[in-house]
Amino acid sequence: MFTLPPITLPGIDDYAAAHSAPDPDALRVVPENDLGMGHLISGQLVGGLLRMLIHTIRPRLVLDIGTFTGYSALSMAVALPEGARVISCEVDPERVEVARKHIAEAGFSDVISVRVGSALDTVAGIDEPLDLVFIDADKPNYHNYYAATLPKLSPRGLMVCDNTLWRGEIIDAGSTDPDVRALRAFNDAVAADPRCESVMLTVRDGVTLIRRV
Repeated sequence: MFTLPPITLPGIDDYAAAHSAPDPDALRVVPENDLGMGHLISGQLVGGLLRMLIHTIRPRLVLDIGTFTGYSALSMAVALPEGARVISCEVDPERVEVARKHIAEAGFSDVISVRVGSALDTVAGIDEPLDLVFIDADKPNYHNYYAATLPKLSPRGLMVCDNTLWRGEIIDAGSTDPDVRALRAFNDAVAADPRCESVMLTVRDGVTLIRRV
């Protein structure tokens, strides 16, 4: 029987979190187990990585695909330069309501715009260059989000894709899990795409950074 190894050694994530900057105060408005699915929140380490990238890139326009509770959008918004903004995409009206509440409580309603409906429709309506794209949504659509946003990346733009190791199950070539199969196909396509350069990081559940070449 195929045995999946852990993504990291026991205790490593907790150690890394303890030796990384805590969440900014603005993120305290987002409960850990909001909507009863706290495991879907990107978390302190990924949020910290996003803020580091924001500080480095100094983006004007950020696209967040998969709003959920607003955690990732807020993680990026707190580090944005003045005048920059986040467009966040969410298809679930209940999640939109919760996210907008958190964003308002944190004082970032003028920075983060939550769009309701298909993220692909939202992307199609964006004419400005995208400086940072964060993808953390339905896994079968990862390649579609990638295909839609890659041509719109600014010259120094960066795409960040979460969950690309999927609890370590990604190495199981025989998996019948539709999310695993979709992510394996996505990872293979990105690695083989001559239009981009990518690096897969073993941060939390796997984070892939992608840039156009």
